[in-house]
Amino acid sequence: MKPMANTRENTMMVSKRRVPQAEQIKSIDPRDYELLRKFVSEQGKILPARLTGVNPQVQRSIARAIRRARTMGLMR
Repeated sequence: MKPMANTRENTMMVSKRRVPQAEQIKSIDPRDYELLRKFVSEQGKILPARLTGVNPQVQRSIARAIRRARTMGLMR
């Protein structure tokens, strides 16, 4: 039996969860928990930039705002 080639059919497909209007985000406020909720998974983890589609600078500010909102008790 020969080994299977690493093709698209036998690799795990990851669905890309793009956040709508991710490019239009101007400022990230920790008190805007409805916006921040779009960047958090159902388990409460911060989604990576490859799934949200934002650039690294925005991803860092989103992560910082989520951590601050958790500290303030607005998010879990």
